[in-house]
Amino acid sequence: MENIQLGELLIDITLMPLVAFIVGMLLVLMMRKVRARIERRIGPPFFQPLYDIIKLYAKKTQISHGYMQDIAVMMLLGGYIASEIFLPVPGMDGLAAQGDLLTLMYLLMVPMLGMALGVGQCANPNGSIGISRALSSMLAYDIPFVIVITGAAISYGSTNLVQIVEIQQQGGWGLFSMPLLAIAGIISMYAMLGKEPFEIYVAPAEIATGPMVEMSGKYMGSLFIMQCFQLYTVGVLYTTLFLGGGVTWLTFLPKIFAVVLIAVSITNVFGRYRTDDVLRWMWKWPTGIALLGLAVVMLN
Repeated sequence: MENIQLGELLIDITLMPLVAFIVGMLLVLMMRKVRARIERRIGPPFFQPLYDIIKLYAKKTQISHGYMQDIAVMMLLGGYIASEIFLPVPGMDGLAAQGDLLTLMYLLMVPMLGMALGVGQCANPNGSIGISRALSSMLAYDIPFVIVITGAAISYGSTNLVQIVEIQQQGGWGLFSMPLLAIAGIISMYAMLGKEPFEIYVAPAEIATGPMVEMSGKYMGSLFIMQCFQLYTVGVLYTTLFLGGGVTWLTFLPKIFAVVLIAVSITNVFGRYRTDDVLRWMWKWPTGIALLGLAVVMLN
């Protein structure tokens, strides 16, 4: 019995990051296709995200700042890979039952801190400015995100993600039982993606892509893979908290793509905010909505 359980855990550890990577590449493709259609372009071919990763890893890494930068890249990918293991998905939720929202919340902070560690090894001022903006952005969206997580945990009476999915499948989606928290949640999770109008730490017109300015070759390829994991994580987490998860992949995947599609559509409509605008806006609107939703949940 122990061998069977160990085998199931090994399968989850291997397959869940692989599934996240494949679905993440499809989400990247969708993001590029939508943007291209809005701008009246054809867009990239189907396998372009995979071609980009292979191309970047095949290139010679021109700049390296030593082992600390390698450790930073490991933190970038490791934080998201660990997050995928604790996200409940159809047919693979053995490890997800052992984790909870608090564990996932801490793991999602690791990639940004890893990026700060890696960029801190370079002397490029554009990278330093970019990472300071990134940490400011994280401070901006983490406050409403934590409030949303707290409200969801109180409403469901649990921080276990598998139990949260089961509760919604029996009693209805969280989107309808706590709409204010759902609105604040999608805004704060969208800010995690760092896309317009929250693209303050990349800002190519100002700071030459910020933290990515010293990244080339395998480092840039790792950042591309991180983006795949990032899109998948945000889509699955929101689907788990407010859209009832999914019994099968046929019902699960459309919800993930719908969540990311909303964020992508907003990206192509709004311009980029300044750093102080992001802080002010995030602490005013999503935080205010989340606090109001938390009050409603606590009074019920």
